[in-house]
This record gives sequence, structure tokens and C-alpha cells, in this order.
Amino acid sequence: MQKKIQTALISVFNKNGLEPIVKKLHQLNVQLISTGGTYDFIKNLGIPVTSVDNITQFPEILGGRVKTLHPKIFGGILARRQNETDVQQVNTHQIPLIDCVIVDLYPFEETVKSTNDEAAIIEKIDIGGISLIRAAAKNFNDTIIVPDRRYYNEFLNLLETQQGFTQFNDRKKFAAYAFAISSHYDTMIFHYFNQFAQLPYFKESSLNAQTLRYGENPHQKAWCYGNLEAQLEKLNGKEISYNNLLDIEAAVQLIADFDEPTFAIIKHNNACGVASRETIYDAYLTALSSDPLSAFGGILIANRTIDANTANEINKLFFEVIIAPSYEAEALNILKSKANRIILINKIQQLPQYTYRSILHGVIKQERDAKIETHEELKVVTEKTPSDSEISDLLFANKIVKHTKSNAIVIVKNKQLIGSGTGQTSRVDAVRHAIEKAHHFKFDTNGAVLASDAFFPFPDSVELAHSAGITAIIQPGGSIKDKDSIDACNKYGISMVFTGFRHFKH
Repeated sequence: MQKKIQTALISVFNKNGLEPIVKKLHQLNVQLISTGGTYDFIKNLGIPVTSVDNITQFPEILGGRVKTLHPKIFGGILARRQNETDVQQVNTHQIPLIDCVIVDLYPFEETVKSTNDEAAIIEKIDIGGISLIRAAAKNFNDTIIVPDRRYYNEFLNLLETQQGFTQFNDRKKFAAYAFAISSHYDTMIFHYFNQFAQLPYFKESSLNAQTLRYGENPHQKAWCYGNLEAQLEKLNGKEISYNNLLDIEAAVQLIADFDEPTFAIIKHNNACGVASRETIYDAYLTALSSDPLSAFGGILIANRTIDANTANEINKLFFEVIIAPSYEAEALNILKSKANRIILINKIQQLPQYTYRSILHGVIKQERDAKIETHEELKVVTEKTPSDSEISDLLFANKIVKHTKSNAIVIVKNKQLIGSGTGQTSRVDAVRHAIEKAHHFKFDTNGAVLASDAFFPFPDSVELAHSAGITAIIQPGGSIKDKDSIDACNKYGISMVFTGFRHFKH
């Protein structure tokens, strides 16, 4: 049903973008009602406006905490025009009908980010605004609600094209906007209080949605929620895909565990090349040599600035995405030579505390696996103690295996990934796969080290490692048959350390 806007209530915290709407409403002969700073804003534009307290005959009180919370305001918003009793009561109490509400909410989320002053934060919990939004949205049959300035352009276009009239579908759509805003706002307030209460409730919300080209496969629709721009600055390239995002996530999580200059290449969420060297140039060339076949079409990530020499080498490879903290100007020009190549700046200062996954009709949540083992935490369980260089490689390997799909085995030599067994259904198959891959790319596994994401249930993995010349192993331990693997290591002169921490990744 078509409705003509005759009276609009406007009460906003942020006045940006409001002026053209106010002027258009005035041009359409809409009566304006307002309060506080918004009243002054409209009046200063030279546009007639009625104050809320002139209608309610009740002043703002409690330092502005109570402004619009009055039956003469909410009655005008909630009155059902087709309901005879509602109309009779409105007339009896001389309540003006309000068919448009423009309101925003106090910046609670922004205040939480900018201060630890609880009094200031609490004052930014909106009461009147959220009530106006819900009331107008509930009565969408008669009233249109504009709940945030992100919808100003759409509303202004509506006013201009329909000359102050709204259709039923317009009002219902804006009501959906309203409840999106109000539910998000309440979720942010809950998060603040739940830092103290620690209630086991799942409440997450994002008003930033991006439609992706497709999901894992072209026949699947997909969306991304969250403020990607705040974490990754895009300098070049085509639209980031669903699969790109999964690989980017894996790459960022992996590189965050390394301090020295390190380069990694990711394919289907697993590292196919990782190396640490004195320069990022050498780190890239070494990482690429780990598995140049899998690197084709992969995701590249570095934890140091990409210079021109490194960019020239990288430019020889076909890849989807490159991520780095920064790029030299010349390097950026080189990398931009391919228009579709996605170039990102990693701006993430801190990784999220929790991870989420959907399961059937629910969601599971866990703390992010932030554990990084140190030399001091390693427990030598064999007769032979690993050398300092082996310890360095073991810790390096353990960081990689932590980010590899289970069952996972990685083989490392001189801080370079030289072989990996990923996503295998048995641990011994993962060991066999890692060794075969290393040998396929002509790596000498004699003197290499091996990392396992979980314990060895049988000594067969140790026996395979020995056959490949591996001299040191790192694993969590914890099997009832640990002694069998320890005895096998002692038999073959292999050193082995336990970490006490499993790193499954599914």
C-alpha cells in the first residue's frame, strides 16, 4: 500500500549526510519533529522544525538520557492507521501521527575501541534511539524507518523518485535494515558485558557483507562477512575468491609464527614451500625450491618488505595472491605487470582469539592454536640429544606441522621445508608421503629432521624415518606405546623430543 510521508521525526547523533534529506523533506512539505542537537541543526538550515518537548510538554531530563520516550511520540509511530481503536485513541490524546523516523545510535562500538573508561562506554548505550528504531520497524505497514546513515542515499533516492510516497515493500525492506542495525548493536553491547560474565552464548554479528563470485566451486553461492579492508589492503588484482580467502587465512596464520625473514607458499591451505633465510630474496628462492610444481597458482606470503630483486624472481611464477607487510615502489610496479594478480598488504597486528566452524545446523568455537613451543619446553626422551642445529630445525618444522592438515608430517633441513605428508588417514602414510615428496624433488634427507602433529601410535614411522636418514624427530608424545617409538629411535641412533602439545588441524 502506498503511503505519503507527512510527518518525520529526526534524531541523530551523527549529522553527516543529513542535510540533503532534510531539505528534500521540507521541499515535499513534510512536517519535521526533532530534539537536541538535531533540532538545532535543522533550525540552522532555516527549515521549520517542531521540538519534541513542544509536543510532549515534557522537557529532556537526566542529562539527555530521556528525550523521546513518551506516549505522544511512540503513540504516533506505533498507531495502526487501519485500526479504529488506535485512531480514536490518537485523536483523543492529540497524538501527531509520525510516518517517517530517521535516527541513528550512539557510537557504542567505536567508544569501546577508543577508551577503557566504563562510565563513558555505558553512556553510549542508546535507549531512546533503539526504541524508536524498533517501534518504527514494527509498524512498517504505516511508517518508514531510516536507522543509519549508510541508508541515506537509498532513502533520498526514494524521496526523489517517488515524491515523498513509500510503497509497502520499501517500508518492509527498511524495517529489515532497522532490525539488522539494532541486533548488531545489541550484540556489541553483549560482547562488552560478556568479557566479565563469560556466558557460553554464541552471538556474532557483521554489517559488512561481500558477495563472492562463488564458493569452493562455481555452482555454490558464497559471501564474506567482516571488514577485510581493515586487515588486508588490496593494491592490485581481481576480486578475491572464496578459495583465495581460505588460503590467505592459512598463509597469515602460518607466517605469524615466524620472526626471522621467512617466505611461505600455500596451496589448498597447506604449505608447499617454507624457508627462513637472512634475506627475503633468499627465503623466497629456497621456499620455491621446496616444491616448484605445487607453487604454481599458489598463495605467496612474506614477513618482510618485498624488494625489486625479489619481485623480479617472483614475477617469473604464476600465482594467485601475494601478501607482505610492504613493497618497495619498484617491486610493486613489477608485480603489477599482471592485472589479475592480487597484491595485498598484511596489516593484521593481532590474530583473533577464537576460530569458528559451521557444523550441520550449528557452530563450533574454539580458542585459536596460538601455542609455539620453545627450546626450553622440549623434553629429550632418547639416549641421543639433538644438536643445536637440529633443535633449530625441529622448532622450525614444528611451526609448519602445526599449520598442516592432519594427519601431518613435515621434513625440514636447514630451515627449509623439503617434504610434507598432509591430510593422510594414517600417520605412517603421512611419513611415507613426506619422504617420497622430498626425494621426488631431489632433496637429500640424510641429516634432516621430522615433525609430527600428533604422537606415533607404532614404531613404524620411526623405522621409515631411519630408512630416509632422518636424525631427529619432534612430536607431542602421549601414546600408551611411546616406549616402542623411543626404543626404535635408540636402536637407530635418532634423537627424539616430546613437546606435550598436539597440533591437530582438520
